[in-house]
Amino acid sequence: MFNYVIDEELKLKLLMPEHARHMYALVERSRHRLRQWLPWVDGVAEQAHLTTFIKNAVKQGSDNGGFTAGLWVREELAGIIGYHEIDWHNRSVGIGYWLGEGYEGNGYMTSACRVFVDYALLELELNRVEIRCATGNTASRAIPERLGFIFEGVIREAEKLPAGYVNHAVYGLLRSEWKLLG
Repeated sequence: MFNYVIDEELKLKLLMPEHARHMYALVERSRHRLRQWLPWVDGVAEQAHLTTFIKNAVKQGSDNGGFTAGLWVREELAGIIGYHEIDWHNRSVGIGYWLGEGYEGNGYMTSACRVFVDYALLELELNRVEIRCATGNTASRAIPERLGFIFEGVIREAEKLPAGYVNHAVYGLLRSEWKLLG
C-alpha cells in the first residue's frame, strides 16, 4: 500500500472508501473554486458519488494501472493526486491533482507531485510523466514549471468546463531529464 510521509505535517495516503466523507467535505468547502477548473465538481451531489470514484481508483490500482492518494496536512485531507491510467507499453503516465480551499500557496501539491514523479520514473521505471492543465489555471501550471517539466504546447479546447471550453497546456518530463535535475 502506498503511504508516504513527506514531512511532519504532510503525508500521502492511498485513497480508500473510508476517505469519501473527508473528500466530500473538502469538495463542499471548495466547490466554488474547484468548479472553475474541474468538470466533475457539479456532478458530485452526495458522498456516494465520491465513494464510487474511490472504488474505481482502488480497482485501477489493483489492476496495476496507477493509483490515487489523498494529500493530508496535519491529519486533514487537503487535496487529491493520482496517476491517470499508466500506459505500460509506452512507459508513460499523466498526473492529475487538485487542492482544497485554504491549502493553496504552501507548496503542498508541488511536494506531492515531486513524490509522484519520483515514484513513476524511478520506482515504476516509466520513461515519461505528463501534466495537463487549463492554460488559465496559473496555480496548477506553476507546479510542473517548478519541477522542471518542459512546456510542450497547447491543446485547443481540450476540456469542457461549466464556463465553456478551455485549452490545455501540456508539460512533459522524461526519466533522463529527471535524473539530471536530481
